[in-house]
Amino acid sequence: MQSPNQSEDGDARAIRAARGLQSAAIAAGDLGLVASFWTDDVTIRRALGQPVEGAVAARKIFEPRGPAATHIVYQRTAVEVDVSRTWPLAYEAGVWAGHLGNATGPVVIGGRYSAQWVKRDGGWLIRSEVFVALTCADAGCDFQVTP
Repeated sequence: MQSPNQSEDGDARAIRAARGLQSAAIAAGDLGLVASFWTDDVTIRRALGQPVEGAVAARKIFEPRGPAATHIVYQRTAVEVDVSRTWPLAYEAGVWAGHLGNATGPVVIGGRYSAQWVKRDGGWLIRSEVFVALTCADAGCDFQVTP
């Protein structure tokens, strides 16, 4: 793997910053901002296997269901970002955690994720994400996996 140039360093920082802003938007319940980081045709494979097609459907994942105390707030942290030298594409890998009630609540489910980013009009957007659940605690262990 080649070492990144200055532009790639800036692009990698921009992607990490965008992921941080999206996680903050998830914690704040700002669904419009959450969705602004996806392409309209984003594809997502949820942590337990459910497919999601498009930004409208993806946004619905974050709509609160039931009492606030049982709501899961997902937080993502980029661990690795690789930016292509040839195409306006980048790869991100990281860890995610589902917190009960709010972003500082107990973690009830977690795992790893990867994402494909595409640069459009000078900004980075998520075109595809894959999340894999690897750990759980308490009520998080009751979630059902898609076979």
